[in-house]
Amino acid sequence: MSRMIILTEAELRKVITLDRDAVACVEQAFAALATKAVAMPPILRLDIPEHRGEVDVKTAYIPGVEGFAIKISPGFFDNPKLGLPSTNGMMVLLSSRTGLVQALLLDNGYLTDVRTAAAGAVAAKHLSRENSSVAAIFGAGMQARLQLEALTLVRPIREARIWARDAAKAEALAAELAGKLGFSVTATSEPRRAISGADIIVTTTPSEKPIIGAEWLEVGQHLTAMGSDAEHKNEIDPTAIAGAGLYVADSLKQTRRLGELHHAIGAGLVAPEADFAELGQIVAGSAQGRTSNDQITIADLTGTGIQDTAIAVLAFARAGAANAGTTFES
Repeated sequence: MSRMIILTEAELRKVITLDRDAVACVEQAFAALATKAVAMPPILRLDIPEHRGEVDVKTAYIPGVEGFAIKISPGFFDNPKLGLPSTNGMMVLLSSRTGLVQALLLDNGYLTDVRTAAAGAVAAKHLSRENSSVAAIFGAGMQARLQLEALTLVRPIREARIWARDAAKAEALAAELAGKLGFSVTATSEPRRAISGADIIVTTTPSEKPIIGAEWLEVGQHLTAMGSDAEHKNEIDPTAIAGAGLYVADSLKQTRRLGELHHAIGAGLVAPEADFAELGQIVAGSAQGRTSNDQITIADLTGTGIQDTAIAVLAFARAGAANAGTTFES
């Protein structure tokens, strides 16, 4: 007989929040990717173009960790018109020893939201200037909100600007975040104005053509691109990738195939086999991070299965300690 714990989104929200522990959990996962024999197969993706839908399946095994997660992550970008969220999903946690299912995490994408925001914080912690205080966020969805909250965990943010195609959404999010975070958050209709004077820029959109011009970037800025997790998505002018003082991938294998780097390679601006540091190597100290306050740094984050395994294992441990969830025996 095997036992499995089923955890709902509401239960998971009680045991996992976007906090310094979540950031540390994802930071350790990046380090493991650089230092351990992690098994992380390529992302499996199914496209459903007639409904602007895509489904990603991600997984990773970390040696020495008792469980590994398989995550199913749909994104259907017309859903808001139907009054539905654009992302949802779930994770299955299996035992690394026996392969038996340990937990079914019915998180509707919540754990992905947290680990993605935490990854943004890790990138900012290791690549932006330590005194970074002004943030520019592109997008007005859940990830835009969480990315700004995550930045406040690692940098002394005191001002933020929000740009989104939907100006009303940007205004609403700016008002909400200003109230929650206690500093100035304003919406701007001009993307270049959002960037001007910012220390950290984060893009969180599903855009298929660049929304950031290379010539807009200023000395010392750090840019994290979160949205380009599929071949057709492209938020950053490829010239910016080629011209960055430091370009960093979450997984070089992935960004060559579906990140911002993929578009720079496609435009002939970067050689297909060009070598770049991965964020985990910088976290682990085996690669050089920012070398000067004037350097423009870019993190290309496509989302990795190791982040999912890390956050799922943390959620399972926390749920066990809190005696949360429903036990199912088979």
